[in-house]
Amino acid sequence: MSSPSTTGIQLKTRRPIVGEIVELISSMRFAIALLAMIAIAAVIGTVMKQGEASSNYINQFGPFWYEVFRKIGLYTVYSAWWFLLLMAVLVISTTLCIVRNAPKMLKDMRSWRENVRENSLLNFHHKMQWQSPLGRSALAQQSAARLADAGYKVKLVEKENGTLVAAKQGAANKFGYIFAHSAIVIICLGGLLDSDVPIRMQEWFLAKTPFNGSGLISQVPPEHRLSTSNPTFRGNTMIPEGQNSSTAILARPDGVLIQELPFTINLKKFTIDFYSTGMPKLFASDVEVRDNQTGETAKATIEVNKPLIFKGVAIYQSSFEDGGSKLKLTGFPMTGNDSKRFDIAGEVGATTPLGDAYTVEWSGFRPFNVENVGPTDDPRAVKKGKSLQEELGEHMGSAGKNANNKNLKNVGPSVSYKLRDKTGQAREYQNYMQPVTVDGATVFLAGMRANPSDNFSYLRIPADDAHSVTEWMRLRAALHDPAMRAAAAQRYAERATPKSSAGDALRTQLQASAEKSLSIFAGDDKAAGFMGISQFLEKIPAGEQEKAADVVMKILNGSLWDLWQAARAKDGLPAVAEDETHARFLQLATNALSDAFFYGAPVYLQLEDFTHIQASVFQVTRSPGKNVVYLGCLFLVLGVFAMFYIRERRLWIWIKDDANGTEALMAMSTQRKTLDFEREFETLKQKLPQAA
Repeated sequence: MSSPSTTGIQLKTRRPIVGEIVELISSMRFAIALLAMIAIAAVIGTVMKQGEASSNYINQFGPFWYEVFRKIGLYTVYSAWWFLLLMAVLVISTTLCIVRNAPKMLKDMRSWRENVRENSLLNFHHKMQWQSPLGRSALAQQSAARLADAGYKVKLVEKENGTLVAAKQGAANKFGYIFAHSAIVIICLGGLLDSDVPIRMQEWFLAKTPFNGSGLISQVPPEHRLSTSNPTFRGNTMIPEGQNSSTAILARPDGVLIQELPFTINLKKFTIDFYSTGMPKLFASDVEVRDNQTGETAKATIEVNKPLIFKGVAIYQSSFEDGGSKLKLTGFPMTGNDSKRFDIAGEVGATTPLGDAYTVEWSGFRPFNVENVGPTDDPRAVKKGKSLQEELGEHMGSAGKNANNKNLKNVGPSVSYKLRDKTGQAREYQNYMQPVTVDGATVFLAGMRANPSDNFSYLRIPADDAHSVTEWMRLRAALHDPAMRAAAAQRYAERATPKSSAGDALRTQLQASAEKSLSIFAGDDKAAGFMGISQFLEKIPAGEQEKAADVVMKILNGSLWDLWQAARAKDGLPAVAEDETHARFLQLATNALSDAFFYGAPVYLQLEDFTHIQASVFQVTRSPGKNVVYLGCLFLVLGVFAMFYIRERRLWIWIKDDANGTEALMAMSTQRKTLDFEREFETLKQKLPQAA
């Protein structure tokens, strides 16, 4: 029994799966896909602010998308696991490409390609034939000499029926591809070395975890601290004048890590100069750095872009902060009918309890603020053609709508703090120490914002004759005292009606209207000020609203004047003169009383005195990958230069004997056909056949 014949059947063997994977990873298509994904990630990291506070992202995207973006690492793109994985795969892909192709390129560079045949040279586009009376050996030597004179390397090869002159120039062009691909690998390795990979490795394998609590750095447990042998880090340390630090803070998505430094930085003096606009012109730190092991010290002045390099660690001047300035303030109640002031002290960076319900977190202090104080349109100007609600709405500008109307200049010191209640909710406040002239009025500015991403909205408290907020605070307390409102309404009615039996009924009616207007203006938990008046007028028929508004505003302004005088009389003070200055004060005070509903704080804290303490913020960096990246950049420059400015040319001359001497066939090739190549070919066409 004969076996089946396999004659004429070609068996196709399947390549090993590993080989196919290697070929895929090292292919150009795979590398381009990786570069495209890395480019998209880089765009995301550029468009989306990186390393912001979680609250900022929640406010911007909402809780759902915040959590989605957090899980995929869009808030720290360049340290996300998938981005680092892309970089690592790109390194592997490019390395495999180099391993597969570099030996072939090097072999081709050394090769003379001397196995060409005469017939194949006839198929070249750039070719030429000529005859010479010289012998074959003499013509070969002459051609070799002329090619060498043109910059070619030449080799003579004896063939069976002729002599081959093989020449080449620009073979180093292939180094361009090797250097360029190697540059990608080197730069990526340097970037990975300076990335979060070493720190992540310590988190994964050495049980290092971020610290998200509070307290002294010296009391942070060891599992949140990185040793001085950490190969790479980039952190910040803030040092007040006259103090020192031997640690740096490394921000992590869910807390911080404490980086132990191999030295101690002592800030001797911090110097700062300003432009006339108030912008920092120069800030520098005089420091003394001491090695913790050897005791070696170094003194230097660190400026922006002028770091100190000590023991392989770069210390950069990053910024400056408040170093714990001592503050003395006066508190004024902003709720109820109490006007009793109280003293309170604070320190920037610390907290102060405010009764049982609130805590003051002192977040910042600036000794002076320089802002633009140009003339602006008064947001409280009532314009024709507007509805009543729109006109009243204009009065809610300073703490309600006009958060950007902050045209200031040389306004003096300011203090920033957060007022946090027992539930953890907080609002941020920024109050200026001195009054400033805004839109022609001298006012104290009290800023408020509910979210860190918002602009401050400013309550404008008018300054009284003593350049203080005392009179406005007295008026505010009286407005929220029913007895004082009743007394003011009676004073207003008696002042505005004639003293006669006919005027008694009108006086009683006017007193009731004045007391009601003051009560509505004082407001409740839902509305107050001009908003309360507006809601009251909405209940009146539309045709009568304008007339009613004029009457209500006239009664309100008159009764507020009497409320002010009654409050002064209660405190044993004489009445103020009825002049334009005090009328203007009352107008501004009325606007501020309306806006105070939006201030949202039980107290107003006015800065009285301070002791300013500066602190310098240093960025401390150990980046061993920096030199690796520099090497990669050098390779990239060499590679680009070799690829674009070195042209590889190959030339062959086949010389054989004939009846009249010798016959020569020359052919020339290049990878890129350019005008320079065409000119060189024409030059050789004229030079090679010339008689000696």
